[in-house]
Amino acid sequence: MTRAHYVVVLLLIGAALAASLVAYPRLPDTIPTHWNIRGEADGHGPKAPFLLLMPLVMAGIVLLFRFLGWLSPRQFDVDSFRSTYLYLMVLTVGLVGTLHGFMIHSAWSGRASPARFLVGSLFLFFALLGNVLGRVRRNFWIGVRTPWTLASERVWIDTHRLSARLFVGSGLLGFVAVAAGLPLAGAFALLMLTCLVPVLYSLVLYKRLERRGEV
Repeated sequence: MTRAHYVVVLLLIGAALAASLVAYPRLPDTIPTHWNIRGEADGHGPKAPFLLLMPLVMAGIVLLFRFLGWLSPRQFDVDSFRSTYLYLMVLTVGLVGTLHGFMIHSAWSGRASPARFLVGSLFLFFALLGNVLGRVRRNFWIGVRTPWTLASERVWIDTHRLSARLFVGSGLLGFVAVAAGLPLAGAFALLMLTCLVPVLYSLVLYKRLERRGEV
C-alpha cells in the first residue's frame, strides 16, 4: 500500500504541473492570486510563480510526510496507523491540487471566482478527514494535538471519536450550504467552530479524569 500511495501523489503532482504548462501561454502576464471573503479578487501577481507554487507545495507536503515519521519519538510514531497516515498525505496533496485547478480556471476564464469552490472543497476535505480520524493514534503531527490529548491516551481516543463525527457532519453540512449559495462568512464560522469544539472537549475531559485520579 505504501507504494500505491506514493504513486498516486506523484500522479497528482504531475497533473498539476501539466495543467500549469497548458495554461501558461493562455493566461495574461498578471493574474488574480488572492480572493476576499466575498469572493472578490483583491491580490494579483505574475503568472509564472503562481503556476509553479502549488505543484511545489504538493511536492513539499510529500517530503514532509516522508520524514515526519523518522522525526517522531518512539512512543509517538506513525507506524501504528501508517495506512491512515499515508491516506491523509494523499488527501492533503489532493486538496492542494484541487485548489490549483480552481485557481487556474478562474484566471483562464477571467470571470469565475474560485472562492466558493475552494471553500466547498475545504468542507469535503474535512468530511473525508473525519472519516478516518478515529484511526489516528497519538502522535505529534496529525490529529487534534492539544496538551491534554498528548498527555492521555484515553483523552486522545475520546476526543478523536468526537472529532470524527463532528468533521464528517460539519463537512457535509458546510458543503451543502456553500453549494446552496449561503454566505461564505457563515461557512468560515462553521469551520472555526468545528476546530474549536474538540480542543475544548479535550480540556474538559482531561480535567474530569484528573479529578477522578484516572490520569
